[in-house]
Amino acid sequence: MSGYQTSEVYVGRDYGGFDFVIDRTAVENYIAATGDDNPWYLGESPLGGPIAPALILHSAVFRTQAWYLPNIFGNLHARQEWQGFAPIRLDDQIHSRSVIVDRYLKRDREYVVNECLLLNGAGQIVQRSRTHQSFLVQQAPAGYAVDRGREKAATRSFRIGEGPGERIETPMRRITQAMCMAFSGPSLNYHTDREAAIKLGFPEIVVQGMWSVCLIAEMMTRRFGLGFIIGGRMDLRLVNVLWAEEISGARGRIVERHPEGARTRAEVEVWTEKADGTKTIVGTASAVEL
Repeated sequence: MSGYQTSEVYVGRDYGGFDFVIDRTAVENYIAATGDDNPWYLGESPLGGPIAPALILHSAVFRTQAWYLPNIFGNLHARQEWQGFAPIRLDDQIHSRSVIVDRYLKRDREYVVNECLLLNGAGQIVQRSRTHQSFLVQQAPAGYAVDRGREKAATRSFRIGEGPGERIETPMRRITQAMCMAFSGPSLNYHTDREAAIKLGFPEIVVQGMWSVCLIAEMMTRRFGLGFIIGGRMDLRLVNVLWAEEISGARGRIVERHPEGARTRAEVEVWTEKADGTKTIVGTASAVEL
């Protein structure tokens, strides 16, 4: 395009997409990677057959990193938006398409926002997501870009979950290195290998942010079923790093309900937290109540 270098990450740049087949192996790998073993995934569901996890293609946008900025030292997933419109079934063929929709500066980081659409074989949009990836504007000084002590700072503490409303949650579970490999492998990278993590400015394996997003999707699916899969929304900020071998779980509080046509939408305050209460994600999610 005239006026742009071919390597520039600019708003409107289309990165094409990839084809995925949602077979039994993919679903089994998802279960092994997340611990989410909802019986709908491989057995009967309200639709008469298996329904894939809502976030079965959690990393479709990361299939290529051509949209990343050049300095990847200390890069972090900062925010995740998601909407579901239709179920993904076992053996569906899904095509992704992604485009850069925003790029902005905030403090010492630059953010690139990649919108990814997932379409089924009939061309129907089944999901839409926006991934905000942050990059250091300048190379960090010697040492770690993010260390394990950062989350103890007062600025990294988040008050959420207070007040009345129905509580929902997932079981707390340990994210093992084997789960990291199943989720973010099979290549060695900072989500699967400690040496790779150190090279990018982290002291330990950084659990991919989408793993915690999947915990929230698991919680919402178990509480709202199809109402989340075909009408769900999430807007989540990834505020602290989850490290390999730590324990985490998703939590939520239904804060209000409002009409949406003939249905009702439930709005939920959501977060993920470590065993010591450190929040790793804070945000909102919602689902229609069928």
